[in-house]
Amino acid sequence: MTSPPSFPDHVTIALWATNLGKAVGSMADWADHVDAQMAKVAKQGAKVFVMPEYASEQWMAFKPDGLKPNQEMAWMADQAGEARTHAAKLAKRHDMLLVAGSMPWHLDAKNPDMGQTNSAMIFTPEGNAVIQDKLSLTPGEQEPDNWNLTPGKQFTVIEWRGLKVAVLICLDIEMPALSCRLAPLDIDLLLVPSMTVTPSGYHRVFGCAKARAVELMTVIGVCGTTGTAINTTQNPTNYSGCSVYTPCEPQLGHTGLFAQAEPTFDDGADGAMLVAKDVPIGLVRALRNGDAEVWPGGWSADHIEITKPLS
Repeated sequence: MTSPPSFPDHVTIALWATNLGKAVGSMADWADHVDAQMAKVAKQGAKVFVMPEYASEQWMAFKPDGLKPNQEMAWMADQAGEARTHAAKLAKRHDMLLVAGSMPWHLDAKNPDMGQTNSAMIFTPEGNAVIQDKLSLTPGEQEPDNWNLTPGKQFTVIEWRGLKVAVLICLDIEMPALSCRLAPLDIDLLLVPSMTVTPSGYHRVFGCAKARAVELMTVIGVCGTTGTAINTTQNPTNYSGCSVYTPCEPQLGHTGLFAQAEPTFDDGADGAMLVAKDVPIGLVRALRNGDAEVWPGGWSADHIEITKPLS
């Protein structure tokens, strides 16, 4: 069946809480694993497929012997080009917008010693590709003697088949200052790949994602890694799930929760797959354009004067 040229009213989204403990023996094996998951949800009408932050940790299963922890980012970045080639083909094969998780990416491929970013790889079936760097890094990601990553400086909105789509990675969704910058951009769908090792991290990311759905009057889809990557030296646990949030409006059921796969450390399989069918993008857009109960639009606090407390 030929897909519609646009999604004016509804779109079906698949989010995969990838179990990093599922063994893969090579990059081709990893691509086949992703291919199989996309094929399953394609049968359910999914047109957007989202993998989590550091989905590349699954590649640790075939890392070279003797690779030191502080060399892992550069090694994964070395593999990222091949992963990108596979992902572009998968987006076209399954006619989906694919967020292939995030992975390290060399600042300069000719000079890997310059360092890496943590970058989400986004592909359209039409052949377009966008790299969205993580903007706000955790302390561990910036540790000079360990991952030593560099934060990104640009945010991209993708216009695809009538949708305005964007990606924020994990901690980025927790930044209210960034939310204020995004409110005027009229985003239809904000996707959040994440990696959290504990329930507290999961609730921070997912709780803030729900808040951003209210603040931006938009749809937010978030998913994280689960399980423990084979040969990992960094993340002994991963705890997450998948959720799709909408604004808390009467027309959307009041609660702001459209669909959810419960969080877990490890489901013993491939990781939970959430297929959120017929997400009402058009209705949310109408609410954002004036039909919401109280949303003030891209409101800023620039006119507010902060006074010191009286002594």
